[in-house]
Amino acid sequence: MKKVFIFSSSLRVGSNSEALALKIKEGAEKSGSEVTFLSARDIDLKFCIGCLSCVKTGNCVLKDSMKDIYEKVSESDVLVFASPIYYYGISGLLKTFLDRLNPLFGKKNKFKEVYLAFSAAEDEGEETYKRAVIAISGWTDCFDGVEIKETVFVGGVGKPNEAASKNEILEKAYKLGENI
Repeated sequence: MKKVFIFSSSLRVGSNSEALALKIKEGAEKSGSEVTFLSARDIDLKFCIGCLSCVKTGNCVLKDSMKDIYEKVSESDVLVFASPIYYYGISGLLKTFLDRLNPLFGKKNKFKEVYLAFSAAEDEGEETYKRAVIAISGWTDCFDGVEIKETVFVGGVGKPNEAASKNEILEKAYKLGENI
């Protein structure tokens, strides 16, 4: 059984990227994985202040929800990051979340696989999200043996809940979760 940690970085109710993340969760749970699902709507997330105290002490000086999240992320075998695509990049909340995972740098973490779920109003396929993958690979490259395994993308969905009608993409997200 794998431990899977899913972070959905959209604040919008009816988020299309979160619809993909929930399908991944459903598939992963069906295959027997233990899944922790976290929505940005449910946490207090402050911006990294760049003090680098975490490098010296292993702990972040900021007092918010991240203190309770570090162990869950570190002990997971698989990480899934879901984000809407804004201006062909990841959401600011996902970038902030990745920045705040800095206390895990240099530590022994279980995670080796990262999966991505993106949604966008644009529907130009990989062209729409390739810079978002590059942004996240900048983070994964800082951790030994960690790689981005697969990306699922739904385009042409600018309004809330539009992904719900994209059965083929939702099935792909579900299968991704099953195969984690």
